[in-house]
Amino acid sequence: MSGSIPAVAPAKPRGLKATLRSVSRYWQLWLLSIPALFFVGLFAYVPMWGIQLAFRRFEPSKGITGGRWMGLHYFRQFFSSPMFADIMKNTFTISLSTLVMGFISPIVLALLINQLGSSRVKGFVQTITYMPHFISTVVIVAMISIFLNPGTGLLGRFLGDTSLLGNPAWFAPIYWITEVWQHTGWNCIIYLAALSSVNTALYEAAKIDGAGRLQLIRYVDVPTILPTCGILLIMNMGSVLSVGFEKVYLMQNALNAGASEVISTYTYKIGILGSQFEYSTAIGLFNTLINFVFLVLANFISKRISNTSIF
Repeated sequence: MSGSIPAVAPAKPRGLKATLRSVSRYWQLWLLSIPALFFVGLFAYVPMWGIQLAFRRFEPSKGITGGRWMGLHYFRQFFSSPMFADIMKNTFTISLSTLVMGFISPIVLALLINQLGSSRVKGFVQTITYMPHFISTVVIVAMISIFLNPGTGLLGRFLGDTSLLGNPAWFAPIYWITEVWQHTGWNCIIYLAALSSVNTALYEAAKIDGAGRLQLIRYVDVPTILPTCGILLIMNMGSVLSVGFEKVYLMQNALNAGASEVISTYTYKIGILGSQFEYSTAIGLFNTLINFVFLVLANFISKRISNTSIF
């Protein structure tokens, strides 16, 4: 047995040293990324200077940093508000239902489209399903209102004498059903791209072994797209409380206000319409922190279970 000490691989450079080494080695790629980095820095990081408004009393004559320091006063004001419980309940109800159904539906649609044998039929189905994605939110809400009209609506005439948009219990289902209908076809494209990388020899081997369509989906297709599903789920968890402002605001009316008031609409009304900029900034910061916690938690769980993560 030799008494020599085994060679140890040199440690990889980290931090600033690793970055400088990467810049010197791939300077062309870094040069191309400068406009994107500038854009992100200007519109994502520079505005963070205004976050301190959540901790100060805003005085227009003194600017963002000139007001008196208030600490967590506006956060406590939001937590003690009589609207807090209803707003959080509505936000979680609408967001989680949209997240769950909006995550499952594209996967199912991609698996079904992938089983179509004819490329023409497959292309036609793809085109039909992702076309609603390009319809504007204003037009979508107008279509919902017309379809649910109790007098002349395609669906409303069969659903009673009043529009379902006036029923608070139906607001969340209408929201996520229309969201799924509008975006499922578009969101399934990335899963179809992942399925296109499957080696056709796997399908042939599975068919020779007697596998049917369900077995092909279960043992070939699903394992192929699982890493993609994990990454997209983690990214979606980062916006779990960021319910789309435009659609919710346009669907609101006096009858469904109790079930449709979410963090984004409440922040708009308090901050822009009510000119309580400090209070609305505190609410927005609270929303962002909750989303960040969900993102980190989802990434941690995914990394422990499936070794799939974004960081």
